[in-house]
Amino acid sequence: MKKFLLVFCAMGLIFSCGTSSKGNSSSVQMNEAKVADPTEYASTITTEELKEMLYKYASDEFEGRETGEKGQKLAVEYLKAQYKAMGVDTPLGDDDYFQEVPLEKQSVSEAKFSVNGTDFKSFEDHIVLRASGNVDISSDEIVYVGYGIDADNYSDYKNIDVKGKIVLAKSGEPKDADGNYITSGTAEDTKWTNGRQSLSSKRDAAANNGAKGLIYMDNNLFTRYAPYYQRQAMNGASGRLSLKSNDDDMFMLMVTENLGKALHNTISEDKTSKTVNTKLTLSIENKSEEIISENVVAYIKGSEKPDEIVVISAHLDHEGIKNGEVYNGADDDGSGTIAILEIAEAFKAAEKAGHGPKRSILFLHVTGEEKGLLGSRYYTDNDPIFPLENTVADLNIDMIGRTDPKRTEGDRNYIYLIGSDKLSTDLHNISEEVNSKYTNVELDYTYNDENDPNRFYYRSDHYNFAKNNIPVIFYFNGTHADYHKPSDTPDKIEYDLLENRTKLVFHTAWEVANRADRIVVDKAEQQ
Repeated sequence: MKKFLLVFCAMGLIFSCGTSSKGNSSSVQMNEAKVADPTEYASTITTEELKEMLYKYASDEFEGRETGEKGQKLAVEYLKAQYKAMGVDTPLGDDDYFQEVPLEKQSVSEAKFSVNGTDFKSFEDHIVLRASGNVDISSDEIVYVGYGIDADNYSDYKNIDVKGKIVLAKSGEPKDADGNYITSGTAEDTKWTNGRQSLSSKRDAAANNGAKGLIYMDNNLFTRYAPYYQRQAMNGASGRLSLKSNDDDMFMLMVTENLGKALHNTISEDKTSKTVNTKLTLSIENKSEEIISENVVAYIKGSEKPDEIVVISAHLDHEGIKNGEVYNGADDDGSGTIAILEIAEAFKAAEKAGHGPKRSILFLHVTGEEKGLLGSRYYTDNDPIFPLENTVADLNIDMIGRTDPKRTEGDRNYIYLIGSDKLSTDLHNISEEVNSKYTNVELDYTYNDENDPNRFYYRSDHYNFAKNNIPVIFYFNGTHADYHKPSDTPDKIEYDLLENRTKLVFHTAWEVANRADRIVVDKAEQQ
């Protein structure tokens, strides 16, 4: 931030010259009435500073910023130091820039499972996907919930009570007479049928309806998951990270069709939810380690509408060290992380010149994105620092320093925008107008398509805001040959593109924060 003081001092000289001339009061009034030019503050965003900071942030010193590990701790301290040097405050008070995110690293648990007196084996018939506490159950019944779907236009939970009970669901989704999925009316995969996303969607549906446990039959996924889980168990390796809950969360098992039919012999053809008389015993020993990670939060208070919040987000973590190689994550998401620092500097320069944003700005660096959007989910679902109903928009930056190989023959000055029109027409129009006026980046909506098979809309931190009907824009340069590889290093970043894309986000945030009326959410979805 070397030039920050120079820019501010230059502005200060301009203002002081105006107030010392003859006709002092009128000059002051003219300055107060003058509309701020955001390009003055956008000029603090430079290739040189982006490069200097990214070479530090994506260096081997930070050890790939693995969630909860040493490198991630060094990263959050670095971000805190940058905000303190800029004079950008924390919303948490005092010197606390860290929102603690409690996590749980779970080793693979093996269940003892019998149905009607027959024992079934771990990794051959069932695997434990989730267990936050020990499980010891003996029951004479189970609640069958068909496909386990709970959508506005179709719900397997509609006329059945599953509170405190074990539910059994199967993979897939029913189709209509035209061969289209019932929830969407199209033949494209939905969140209820799309691999890992179907797991989380059906898990959430069971949990939201109060189930104590979910047994999920999916032969295809089981054949992919079981060998991996078995290797993890044999090696004694720690499993995936998840958010820690103070409550005993719902447990979840995946089972084969063989075990599914033992629980409910007509499961393959039956679509009707019902209570099934089945005697089962289930025992799971939870094996987990508690870990604390951190979101980094900084804040500029709004001058006129301080209770309305514009969030600018990026994830601070990456893949860590694997087989002795550091995964530096320069593009993913060092580029977004450093971009936010430069945007914060620009807003702080404006504030010091008397042109602070009308609405408050939250600079939110989230942890655990690579582990399942954990930091952003903790912020939105567990501990929003500011009420979600007061949150105007989330501008999320995840990989903006490279070019997609698919576009090598086209204009390199582009960015993929995802989600800008999904909840707010206002936000989409602002984005287009701001870009046309200030940055002239080609806005590519390829991955904004509802039928995008990559489903990027659901794969970065903005989604946890969007699911709460908060308008979002996801800024993304696309994947490349170094994506999630140790070769994603700072020397491969195209810093001129990173500068211009960062300025695009700044100008968009500036307009959203300073316009007279809050942007309208005209396409809200029922959650």
